[in-house]
Amino acid sequence: MLEIIRIPVLSDNYVWLVHEPESQETMVVDPAVADPVLAEAAERGWTITQIWNTHWHPDHTGGNAAIKEATGCHVTGPEAEQDRIPTLDAMVKEGDTVKLGSVTAEVIDVPAHTAGHIAFHIPSEKMVFVGDTLFAMGCGRLFEGTAAQMYDNMRKLEALPDATRIYCAHEYTKANGEYALAAEPDNLAIKERMAEVLTLRERGEATVPTTIRQERATNPFMRAGSVEELAARRTAKDNF
Repeated sequence: MLEIIRIPVLSDNYVWLVHEPESQETMVVDPAVADPVLAEAAERGWTITQIWNTHWHPDHTGGNAAIKEATGCHVTGPEAEQDRIPTLDAMVKEGDTVKLGSVTAEVIDVPAHTAGHIAFHIPSEKMVFVGDTLFAMGCGRLFEGTAAQMYDNMRKLEALPDATRIYCAHEYTKANGEYALAAEPDNLAIKERMAEVLTLRERGEATVPTTIRQERATNPFMRAGSVEELAARRTAKDNF
């Protein structure tokens, strides 16, 4: 039902432009900057009515103010980070829902990369916007949280249906896959996936969205069997 456009910005960020045709509402997930987002919406004849932020980092909220000024849109983001996102109109946490036209997203708390990080899961569309918590074959750095929190996040996300598409905010897959091969050198699924990733990147194509099924098979952080193993893998990846 939703139309989703990937907008590459900065060095490796993806902003997601999401249009609900029935209501004609258009939403932006984590706009790092404003101009390319406004231009893409204008080219399609879409009016941006909402912004959804997953966390406070400037490369996810930097476009909020200019988009809001240009469109009068409504900004929703994590309640726990409201002091760090001054453009917010609505603050949400796990258990809350957000609507885009007739489509409903469920908010999931996924702290660790930042203290109040959230994700937006849309069950009817089999999709989840995860910001910097989960990447293809990777996870976010533990800037404001713990390995235990990230381990819990992995459990929450892996419990989503296999076919759920994961919309993350960066093109990190090649580097993540190189570490995944080192972490699990005998994992045939990772080897096969990296071959696909290298082909896509050589063509200049994106490697995301990914799916829960793919991550269960190839993501060394989702596959970590304990908090301790995830912590060790995160440290190893930080120094890889």
